[in-house]
Amino acid sequence: MATSWLPGRSTITFHHSPTTTVLKERNKESHALSLSQICRLAVPPTCQLNPFLFNGHLQTAWTLTKDETVPIYYKRVTFEAEDTAYAGSFTVDFVVEPFVDGEEEKKKKKKKKKDEGDKLPPRTAHATTADEGADGDADGLAPSDDRTPMLIALHGLSGGSHELYLRHVLAPLLGRARDGEGGGWKACVVNARGCAGSPVTSRMLFNARATWDVRQVVRWLRRRWPNRPLFAVGFSLGANILVNYVGEEGAECLLSAAVVCSNPWNLDVSSVALQRTWLGREVYSRTMASNLKALVEIHKDQVSKNREVSLERIRKTRYLYEFDREIQCPTWGYPTVGAYYRDASSVDSLLAVRIPLFALNAEDDPIAVKEALPIDEFRRNPYTVLCTTSRGGHLAWFESGGGRWFVKPITSFLRQMAVASENTAPGYSLSCMPKGEALPEADMAPFHPVRRKMSIVGNLVDADMNAWHDF
Repeated sequence: MATSWLPGRSTITFHHSPTTTVLKERNKESHALSLSQICRLAVPPTCQLNPFLFNGHLQTAWTLTKDETVPIYYKRVTFEAEDTAYAGSFTVDFVVEPFVDGEEEKKKKKKKKKDEGDKLPPRTAHATTADEGADGDADGLAPSDDRTPMLIALHGLSGGSHELYLRHVLAPLLGRARDGEGGGWKACVVNARGCAGSPVTSRMLFNARATWDVRQVVRWLRRRWPNRPLFAVGFSLGANILVNYVGEEGAECLLSAAVVCSNPWNLDVSSVALQRTWLGREVYSRTMASNLKALVEIHKDQVSKNREVSLERIRKTRYLYEFDREIQCPTWGYPTVGAYYRDASSVDSLLAVRIPLFALNAEDDPIAVKEALPIDEFRRNPYTVLCTTSRGGHLAWFESGGGRWFVKPITSFLRQMAVASENTAPGYSLSCMPKGEALPEADMAPFHPVRRKMSIVGNLVDADMNAWHDF
C-alpha cells in the first residue's frame, strides 16, 4: 500500500492469495517470481493523478475529451460465427502500419455503409483478400511461424477499436507512443456485434457474458500464428466478458495471461448502486442506455426480427437496467433483469481462472463500484491479483500531463509476461503452478464457478430451465 497527503496522490492496494502462482524458467529456480511479485513490479510506486480531477465523477467525465494524437490504424476482417447457437457475423480490427485511404477503399466503404448502418471508425479500412491471405501480405495478416507477442483487446459497452482508452494501451506496445519507445507487439480488437460500424446479420447483439466470439478469435489466432504467445486485455464490459471467457476455459485457456481494467464484476450490485444516486441514475445509467438505444436504431431491421423484442418498448426505456430488461431478457431467455445480471457477472468465473490474471480498479469508480469488487474471490485464487487505487474513476486515471496512469501497470505487466512466455524458444519452458498448496478443496459438494443458470441454444432455454419454469 502506498499513500500520501499530496493533492492528487492515490492510495495503491493489492489483493491476492497469500501464496500466488509462481512463474519460472525450467531448471532455473533462481529466476522464479510469484504472480504477486510480478504485479507489484509492474505497478508504479506512486499514483499521482490530476489534482483538479479530484474525484471519480470528474475523472470519468474527462474521458469525454478527444485526443487524436494516438493514431492507431486497423484493417477489418469479418468473421462468421462457427457456433450455430450464436449465428451471425462479427468483426475484428487488426492493427497495421499507417496507411492512406485510396479511391478504391473509399468506394468500398461507401458501398458497405448502407449494409453496416454506420461508417467505419477513423483510420480503419476493410482487409482485402490479399491482406488476409498468404500472398501479397502488405499488412502482416498472413500466416507465419513468428513468435511475436500478440494482444487481443475487448472494448467497453457500445464502444469499439477506436476508443481512446484502448488506443492508449496499444500505442506503447506497438511503438506508436509519443516518445517513440516500446513496440514489438501485434494486436487486434474484437468488436462487439453491432459496435464500431460492425454489421448485425442475425437477431443477436451482444451481452455481458458473450464469450463465443472471443473464443472463436483466440482459436483462429492460434491456428494462424501457432508460435505467438497470446494475451488479452479487457475494459469495463469487455473486462467482464474476458474474465468469463478465461474462467470458462479454465486450464485449457490458450491465452498466456490477461489483464482487466475497470471491470464492474458484480453486475447486480453495480446496477443497484447506479440506481441509488441521482448522478448514477440520470447521468451514467441514462447515458449508457441512450448509447445502446442508438445501436438498436442503427440495426433495427435485424433486431426487430426477434419476435420477443419490442422496438416500441425499447425506445421508451430511459435507464440501462430498463434497456437490458427489454432486450437482453427476451433475447436470451432470462426471466428478470436481475437473473441476467447475476448470470453474466464475472465474480464466480474469477474462481475458475487458471492463467495469470491481473485486474485494476479504482475505488471511486462511479460505474464499476467498490462494493462490487470480489476481494474474497481474489484472495482464494492464486492465479489472480487485484490492484486498487483510491482514485481514478472509470477507465480514467488522468494525470496532470493528460496521460492515463493505468497504461503503465497494464503495459508493464504484459511486457513482463511476454518475457516469461518466451517458452516457445528451444529449451525454454514456463512453469505456472501454485506455490505451496493448491486451491483448497471443499468437504461438501464441489462448487462449479462457471456453471451457468442457463444453457442458451438460439433463443431457447434448455430442458432444465424449462423444468424450472414448470415448477
